[in-house]
Amino acid sequence: MQLALNQLPGHLAKGLRPLYTLHGDEPLQLQEAADAIRAAARAAGFTERSVFTVQGAHFDWSAVLAAGSALSLFADKQIIELRIPSGKPGGKEGAAALAQLAQQAAQAQEVLTLVHLPRLDAASKKTAWFTALDAHGIHIPIQPIEREQLPGWIAQRLQAQGQQVASGQAGQRSLAFFADQVEGNLLAAHQEIQKLGLLYPPGELTPEHIAQAVANVARYDVFKLSEAVLSGNLERTTRMLDGLQAEGVAEVLVHWTLAEDIRNLQRARAALDAGEPLPLVLRQLRIWGKKEQLFAQLLPRLRPARLAKLLLAAHQVDGIVKGLALPGWPAHGWQALHRLAFDMVQAVQSAR
Repeated sequence: MQLALNQLPGHLAKGLRPLYTLHGDEPLQLQEAADAIRAAARAAGFTERSVFTVQGAHFDWSAVLAAGSALSLFADKQIIELRIPSGKPGGKEGAAALAQLAQQAAQAQEVLTLVHLPRLDAASKKTAWFTALDAHGIHIPIQPIEREQLPGWIAQRLQAQGQQVASGQAGQRSLAFFADQVEGNLLAAHQEIQKLGLLYPPGELTPEHIAQAVANVARYDVFKLSEAVLSGNLERTTRMLDGLQAEGVAEVLVHWTLAEDIRNLQRARAALDAGEPLPLVLRQLRIWGKKEQLFAQLLPRLRPARLAKLLLAAHQVDGIVKGLALPGWPAHGWQALHRLAFDMVQAVQSAR
């Protein structure tokens, strides 16, 4: 059974289940969810803990299966944690063993099993072993905190330690500044919030408090750059490009990301003009999630001629990031990428 992360505290207050699976790529939230389950287990008398890490196809599953069934009459309750960093239990034998473990765990009264997995794709969620984990226990997907959710998340964390920003626009600007400083680095965001709790007493935090205390620890994902560009957010696009450059991300990867969006926009526009339905077009191009929404908003208003100009510009920038000089363009690769992104943002803004 699936459980949302924000439902976990209420669930644990009502009692423990014998099997939990956490899956996702956000270290802070994974750690906090696991800590909450362990704390509830300790309070319920689970005093022993064994940890196993699956590495490679030759992992000894018998040790894990035996650990959950070797309790004697006088043994303490125990927690068994199974970490699978690759997200793959390892061939047919591992898949069968993990499914067996799920079934065994569901029947154990003196053992709590906690399985750790990275973010799973759709195919992994359809496997027999994950179906068994779902059927016999609780699985909790750990979703990343997106940029638009970050100010609210920060405000909740501040409130939990007795602090808050000013009301009205001043407070919203403080939260937006805070979010810009920590975007893409939730663990560091948590540490910066804790730092504010150490530096200042409970109560209202001024914009000056936040500006002076919160360090710039943002980490940018090149694929999130697409969302900033397609949203028409020039300020965020510029900040992300500067951050990616400072982090040493390859120019060719950033160019590929921008160029692929232009190519997909042009393909989708051509398919729409040919009478194909938009949902089918986006599915064929493998455009999912938030980007799917952005494409759907933009495509009806983007003119083919504008897309053709952007595609030509992307072709020219491709040469620049590979060392070629072109008249009318900056010689430096990152400057050319800024200009290409600026042209894309302008096209998005004009299509609104």
